[in-house]
Amino acid sequence: MNRRGLLPFHNGEPLEWSALAALPIGRFRDTVVEEVAGGRRLAAFFGLRENRRRVRLIAVLADDQNGVLYALRAGVEDSFPALTPACPQAHLFEREIHEQLGVRPEGHPWLKPLRFTPADYPGAEPSAPPLIGETDFFAMSGEELHEVAVGPVHAGVIEPGHFRFQCHGEKVYHLEISLGYQHRGIEKALAGGPHSRTLYQMEAAAGDTTIGHALAYATALEALNGTRVPARAQAIRGIALELERLANHIGDLGALAGDVGFLPTSAQCGAIRGDFLNMTALLCGSRLGRGVVKTGGVAFDLEPERTAELSRRLQKGLDDVTRAVELLWDSSSVLSRFESTGALSRRQAVELGLVGPAARAAGVFQDVRHDFPGGIYALFHIPVSTMEAGDVYSRAFVRWLEIERSIEFILELLAALPAGEISMEPARKPAANRFVVSLCEGWRGEICHAAVTDSRGRLARCKIVDPSFHNWPGLALSLRGQAISDFPLCNKSFNLSYCGFDL
Repeated sequence: MNRRGLLPFHNGEPLEWSALAALPIGRFRDTVVEEVAGGRRLAAFFGLRENRRRVRLIAVLADDQNGVLYALRAGVEDSFPALTPACPQAHLFEREIHEQLGVRPEGHPWLKPLRFTPADYPGAEPSAPPLIGETDFFAMSGEELHEVAVGPVHAGVIEPGHFRFQCHGEKVYHLEISLGYQHRGIEKALAGGPHSRTLYQMEAAAGDTTIGHALAYATALEALNGTRVPARAQAIRGIALELERLANHIGDLGALAGDVGFLPTSAQCGAIRGDFLNMTALLCGSRLGRGVVKTGGVAFDLEPERTAELSRRLQKGLDDVTRAVELLWDSSSVLSRFESTGALSRRQAVELGLVGPAARAAGVFQDVRHDFPGGIYALFHIPVSTMEAGDVYSRAFVRWLEIERSIEFILELLAALPAGEISMEPARKPAANRFVVSLCEGWRGEICHAAVTDSRGRLARCKIVDPSFHNWPGLALSLRGQAISDFPLCNKSFNLSYCGFDL
C-alpha cells in the first residue's frame, strides 16, 4: 500500500475487483488530484454503470518513475465534484463520462460534446440524434480579432476534424479542436465479450496502430484467463510492434520534410516507409500487420530464411533512412522552420499528461517499454529517447533516435530468437470479478486497455485510451502565440489519430 492506502500493481497483473480501493467520492477526487500533483499520471478515467441509478467511477494512476499502477473507485449517482479544475488531465475523460453515462461533473469548465451521438444511458431523455458538428465554440472578441475555421472536411484522404482558430492577424491566440464526427462505438461493442470478432476490431481501433492495440487487448485477455505466452511469441510480437513504429516514424519524417517543401527527404522517406511496411508483410503477409497477434501468442513464425532476409532488409533500411534524414538535419532552411516552432515546456507536457514522442520531446522521461516492461521488453531493453525543447524539431529528432534504436533492437532479437512454440491455447475463459490494466508503447505513445469482468467472467467494461486522447490538447496548446501558417507543421509533428480518439 502507498501512503494513501492504494494497492500498487503491475502492467498486465490481474486483480480481484474487491482489491481496488473503494472511496467516498470526495476522498476519491482529492486522492486523484493529490496523486497527480505528486507526480503520478492519470492513465485512464472512466465509468461503469452498475444499475439504473448507480455508476462506478474508476481511475487508473501511473507511477512512471517506480513502474507501478494504482486504481481506485467510487460510486456516484447523478453527479460528482469535477477533478478538472485542479487536474487538467481529467478534462476530456470527464466530458466523456458525462455524455456516456449521464453523470455530471459539477464544476467542470465546459461540458461540450466529445462525440455527436445520441444519449443511450438508462433514464436519458428521448431525443433526436444531435446534428453533426453543431456545438458551442470558444469565442474571442476585440478590435481586429478574427476567427478561422478549418474542416471538418479536408483536402487529403483523412478523417474529419474541425479546427477553430482565434487570431489577431497571423498570430494564434487560441485553437479549439472538435472531433468525434465518425463515432464507431467500439468500446460499447466489447461489452459481454470476449467476442470472436473483438481482436479484429482492436486491429482497426486506430488504423495505423494495428499491432499496438491488438497487443494491448490480447495481453489484457491473457492476464484475465491465465494464459502464459511462449517466449518466442513474445519476441515476434516485439518485432512486429517495432516494425510498426519504424514505418510510421519514417513516414512522419518524410511528411514533415514535405510540409516545409524539402522534397529530397520527403520523397525518399515515402519510398523507405514502403520498404518497412513490406518487412511487416514478410512477417505475416499484411503490410499493416493484420493477423499477427492472437490470444496466446502469434499466428506466424520466423523460420531461418525469413529471419535472415528480414535482417538484411533492416540493415539496408537503416542505411537508406540515415542518408535521407541526414539531408534534413543538414538543411539550414529546414531547421529554421522546425526550431522553436510549436514549443511545449516540460511543465506543460506533464500538466496535460502527454505521452509518447510528444512528451519525450519536451524532456519527459516516459516510455512504457522502460517504465512498465512486459513481454519481450522485460528481457531486452530499448533506451528512452528524449529531447528538451518540445518544438517541432525535438518531436522530429526523437522519432529519428527511436528509429535507430528500434532497428538495433529488432536485429538483436533476430540474432537471438528464443526456440519453442509461437502460441498457447487460452487456458480457460476470463476469471470472474477481475480488473486488469494492459499498457503498450505504441508508436504514438502509451496505449491503455483497462478491463473489468462480471460475475460470469464476461467483459463488463473495457476502456481503451489511445495516445491521441492524451495528446490532442497538446497540439492545441502548441499553437498559442504561433503564426496560423505554422499549423500544418505543428499538426504533422504530433500526427494524431482521429479514429483513435473516437472509440
